[in-house]
Amino acid sequence: MMQDSRARLLLSHCIEAGDPRLKAELALVTPQRLWDKIVAGQGVPEAWQAAALTAESRAKVSLARAVGAQMRWITPSDEEWPNRLLDLDGFDGINGVAGAPVGLWVAGEPALCELVEQSVAIVGARNCTTYGAETATEVAADCASQSLTVISGAAFGIDACAHRGALAMDRPTIAVMACGADVDYPRAHAALLERVAETGLIVSEFPPGEPPQRHRFLTRNRLIAGLSQGVVVIEAAKRSGSLNTLHWGDQLGRITMGLPGPVSSAASGGVHAAIREGKAILVTGGDDVMLELGGLGATTSLSLFA
Repeated sequence: MMQDSRARLLLSHCIEAGDPRLKAELALVTPQRLWDKIVAGQGVPEAWQAAALTAESRAKVSLARAVGAQMRWITPSDEEWPNRLLDLDGFDGINGVAGAPVGLWVAGEPALCELVEQSVAIVGARNCTTYGAETATEVAADCASQSLTVISGAAFGIDACAHRGALAMDRPTIAVMACGADVDYPRAHAALLERVAETGLIVSEFPPGEPPQRHRFLTRNRLIAGLSQGVVVIEAAKRSGSLNTLHWGDQLGRITMGLPGPVSSAASGGVHAAIREGKAILVTGGDDVMLELGGLGATTSLSLFA
């Protein structure tokens, strides 16, 4: 393993993903130099120093688990790395989360950079309505049929429908996890995640075997937005975590879109507010999504995806 890749692997085992202090350090020194500073205890948080004591042994366990689960560790020095993620280092972050990942664990055969080249994130409520589930499935299927890779978070509700819509068209989809890429979460989605990995990818910045934690869902949202060309939110209440993904997309300069629900539906209240406040473009289906994304330099709505 190359020095830079190894240093990044060790950093990922002693610093929580999305820690803005990590972003600040890596703006000044290389990953290897930062690791050396942590080991020497040179002006770094005590928590990093404490975690570093066992980082090497835990990294070895992670690599062994990765072999068994047919996963790989990739970093910015790998050809497969999607440079789009570097945009995450361009601003201060949201709610105490900032920075590009030091590396990613990937399960599945396709190259990540190739799958995300033409892609859209579709997210929304876990407790979605029948309307939301059907709409998310249709939008995802329409986008997938036009060679857009659908990216979501494998959660209950809209996320799962987005993945299933893409799979129904025999197209790859990407699940970005808030736990290890080898962890079936939610457990009820084990079969769905297996199908995702057959043709698409499961991606995580957290070490193999790592369980989900509540704050990590907001941390991984920046990756869902960062990997995509645009973000579509389908059903999100006014305080929904899905709006966090939309906010990341907006800050990263992605095309942010919202699909409205019935005006009386509290499940779509957050989507309606985002549209009203100009934070999301109103879309009504897959054709609208492709039209908006096709506007990135295309002269006709579908020419980019022909």
